[in-house]
Amino acid sequence: MKFTLINNIKKDNAMRLILTGFLSFILLYIISDVLVKSFGFGISVETINITLFGSEENFIDPITKASFLEFWHVEIFFMMMILLTLSAVFIRLANRSRTFMTNTLMISAITSLIAIALAYFVSAIFVYIYVITFFIWHLSAIYMILYSFWKLYAKGV
Repeated sequence: MKFTLINNIKKDNAMRLILTGFLSFILLYIISDVLVKSFGFGISVETINITLFGSEENFIDPITKASFLEFWHVEIFFMMMILLTLSAVFIRLANRSRTFMTNTLMISAITSLIAIALAYFVSAIFVYIYVITFFIWHLSAIYMILYSFWKLYAKGV
């Protein structure tokens, strides 16, 4: 995380190239996360409910507790790594919207993690909160990545 120590990132060509690659990988992860979830776990209320609770009419078993906890554990780890490093880059490059966007990203991501656990263990109504916050944090992350790209390469900004 050397970029936190460099005075002017835009003038350091090597660091700008590293951050470009890093932001590209984060963008690729965010897009692939949505695709993986849409084909595996589900990204709509209906498909998530089928994954979590099964469907008798379609002969689909619900996800086991062990599988759910493993899924949730992996989600926590990857979200933490991606969002903390993205926030560090964004805070370093952004001027105006950094507090709002960072808080939106973190609060919606944490809420989505809590909501999916509550949906599985408490009530299916929390699936609605999960779906909404899932898309909020993904869209926030994409905005932060694109804004960071723009700030890295914009002249005189």
